[in-house]
Amino acid sequence: MAANQPLDPPTTSRRSTVASPKSRFPTPFLLKTYDLLEEGEENTSGGGGGDRRVVSWNEEGNGFVVWSPAEFSEQMLPRYFKHNNFSSFIRQLNTYGFKKTSSKRWEFKHEKFQKGNRHLLMEIMRKKCEVSGFPACLKPETQSSSSTEDQETMVLLMEENKNLKREKMELEMQIQHMKSLETKLLDCVSQYMGNTNHQYPHMQRW
Repeated sequence: MAANQPLDPPTTSRRSTVASPKSRFPTPFLLKTYDLLEEGEENTSGGGGGDRRVVSWNEEGNGFVVWSPAEFSEQMLPRYFKHNNFSSFIRQLNTYGFKKTSSKRWEFKHEKFQKGNRHLLMEIMRKKCEVSGFPACLKPETQSSSSTEDQETMVLLMEENKNLKREKMELEMQIQHMKSLETKLLDCVSQYMGNTNHQYPHMQRW
């Protein structure tokens, strides 16, 4: 019986090792954002999504780009986050320390958010309010900074809207051009059929 007594102490250390991973588990928002990027990569590499990309990792794999905010809001957000508010998605990224790194496109980066390194997600922590004194998240300057971010988001969305309108006009012009070609083709076919009937009148009897 005395030989079995040393087995008791390891039980305490085993409990501590089991409890620690729970506090380091990635948040649902980070996991879903990572999953939608992986889905975008599969669709692009598999050819199922066509040539137009909606969202993807950047070339370095240390950030991601939302190529089409409109399609991203309509197709991706409802499936993963149960809403279609692109501004809300950006605010969520900000709370986890993501930074918008380009003024010409919707590119976001975080040093722990990397392609092929899913295990690093557990190291991304949500920003917290200051404990001492008046909470920083409720200070007027923070509210003004958030309103500034909203204004920048609105400007970028308006630019995206202009780009979509321009693309629409270009597509309409292409459609008109194709219709013109179709009309010319039909005229050529009609003339050809008229000449054929004139040269071979016996074919009309059939």
